[in-house]
Amino acid sequence: MTRAAFKGGVHPHDSKAATAQRPIEAGPIPSRVVLPMSMHLGAPCEPVVAVGEHVERGQLVGDVDAMVSAPVHSPVSGKVDAITRRLTAGGSIVTAVEVVPDEVQDLASFVLLPEEHDLKATVRAAGLVGLGGAAFPSAVKLSPAKDTPVSTVILNGCECEPYLTCDHRVMVEHAERVVAGGRLIADAVGASRVVIGVESNKPDAIAALRDEANGGVDVLELPTRYPQGAEKQLIWAVLRKEVPKGKLPAATGALVHNVGTAAAVADAVEHRKPLIERVVTVTGAVRRPGNYRVLLGTLISDLVEFAGGLEDDVERVVAGGPMTGAALGRLDVPVQKGTSGVLALRAADCTRAIDDDQPCIRCGRCVEACPMFLQPFALGSYALLGDWNGVERYHGLDCIECGSCGFICPTRRPLVQLIRSGKQALLAKGVKP
Repeated sequence: MTRAAFKGGVHPHDSKAATAQRPIEAGPIPSRVVLPMSMHLGAPCEPVVAVGEHVERGQLVGDVDAMVSAPVHSPVSGKVDAITRRLTAGGSIVTAVEVVPDEVQDLASFVLLPEEHDLKATVRAAGLVGLGGAAFPSAVKLSPAKDTPVSTVILNGCECEPYLTCDHRVMVEHAERVVAGGRLIADAVGASRVVIGVESNKPDAIAALRDEANGGVDVLELPTRYPQGAEKQLIWAVLRKEVPKGKLPAATGALVHNVGTAAAVADAVEHRKPLIERVVTVTGAVRRPGNYRVLLGTLISDLVEFAGGLEDDVERVVAGGPMTGAALGRLDVPVQKGTSGVLALRAADCTRAIDDDQPCIRCGRCVEACPMFLQPFALGSYALLGDWNGVERYHGLDCIECGSCGFICPTRRPLVQLIRSGKQALLAKGVKP
């Protein structure tokens, strides 16, 4: 039996059939890996290697002494060929360490993480971040404030974004690691319960997790509705608690991690393995769609070629999913820790293009769809006018940028992009979220 859905949201076609039943397979060993020193939210790393230096697989190549950050490790053994500035999928230009892999690679071995005294230190040393896309450093979440104790760890297995199936396959093929990681996180923060939330369109993942779960681990089937995997919506679905305005999710007694992150936590503890690879869904108009275990720093162009290349009628390539991903102007950008998918779209799949924007017709569909109870049409209008006070007055900083409003808008207004510009203007003015 499934739980009742949260208010708002939309029902895009999930478009997962092409890859949902494709097992994870090894991705390419590229001729060069490009490792951005900022693959996470927070302070960027500084290179700790020099050009010409030989590095081993799993060796630390970037770090910084900052609380909100995550170190970077080499996914291959090879020679540091350059330290330069490189474009990323999100559009930023950051310092990157480029490594040319050795001709022979032993992908079964890696430099072991140092033995640490607690889980937080191990997770920090491993460079773990949220693998659902946000890429928030995982170690920071393992230190909840003393006045907000955590009673429930929620593992996010919803994967509500259309097309993406990387989390699905991790849950099916590595359920024991997901459950083990959830227990490790719960022990670290003193939580008494672990809940794994999975949308109902993944019955094989639910079954696999339930076979492994027992003793304080519950697998909860949730309605298939976008954005069920958003942190605040997931907490409400599991605990029936709303995150208070201006507060962190820990205020509800909950701590949320992605299922892929939980599996990586288990790897870091049990095998002392740093985060040097991740599962990426490559789908859409490619000749060999699938779920690939990809070395971080692999160029998306190399990954697409490994997946058979693009079909002739591709209109757009997106890093991530169609609702929240970033359209790419070029493919020579690297896979990062938060890269969950590479999606090739045909022209027919891009009908909601922003170049045919029309005025708002005040239909109210965006208000009905907004899971944060906002008025996207008003926020978009204020942002378009540059009225940042209006954006603030209508609580623009509470927008989670899920894209539900833009998806449902009959006049194809670029509401998310407009609201995002308003949020950036408010943050630049020093308005606190």
